[in-house]
Amino acid sequence: MMNSDPERRDKVGAGAPASTFARIERVPPLLMLLYLGMAGITVLFIILVAAYAQTRHLSSLPSGLHPFPRYFSLSTIVLLASSYTLSQAQRIYRQDDMVKLARCLAATLLLGGIFTGLQVLGWRELITQGVFFTGAASGTYVYLISALHVAHLLGGMLFLLSLLLRTLHASRDAVRSLVFIRNPYRRMQLRMLGLYWHFIDGLWVVLFALFLFLY
Repeated sequence: MMNSDPERRDKVGAGAPASTFARIERVPPLLMLLYLGMAGITVLFIILVAAYAQTRHLSSLPSGLHPFPRYFSLSTIVLLASSYTLSQAQRIYRQDDMVKLARCLAATLLLGGIFTGLQVLGWRELITQGVFFTGAASGTYVYLISALHVAHLLGGMLFLLSLLLRTLHASRDAVRSLVFIRNPYRRMQLRMLGLYWHFIDGLWVVLFALFLFLY
C-alpha cells in the first residue's frame, strides 16, 4: 500500500535542503562545462599575472617609465558598455521582442569589435613607446595577457554572432519567433552568453587595474 502524503512528509530528511552534490547534478551539462571553462580561464590568467608581477618586480626598470596606453583605457569603457547592452537581452527576451533582441545582440557584437580594435591600437601605442613583444620580459607579458583576453572575447563574439543570426532568421516569421522564444535551449544559450560575456568583462577590469598598478 502506498504511503499517504503526511507519511511521506514525516520521513527523515523530508523537506531538507538539497545537498551540494544534488544541486550540482541539477546543473545542465552545457552550463557545467561553461563553469569549468571559466574556472580554467581564471587559473590561466592568475598564473600569467603572477608571472608578470614577479618579472616586473625583478626588473630594474622603474614603474611609470612609459605612459599607460590610453587605448586600453578607452577599450575598458567600451567593454563595460557592451556588458550593459547584453544585460538588457534577458529582459527583452522575456518581452518576446525579437527585433529589439536582435538589435541588442548586434550592438553588443559591434562594441566587442570596437574593443578588439582598441586593443590593437593599444599594442601599436606600446610599440611607439619602445615596448616590444620580443623586448623586456615584462613588456612581453602585457602583450600576451592582452592578446589572450582578446582571443577569449573573440570566442564569445563567435557564439554571439551565431545567436544573432538565428535571432534575425526567427524574427522574420511569427511562427519561427514563437518557437524561438518558447525554446528552452535558446533561453539557455542566451543565459550562457551573458554569463561568459560578463565574466570576460570582469576579467578585463581586473587585468586593467593590475596593469595600472604594475605598468
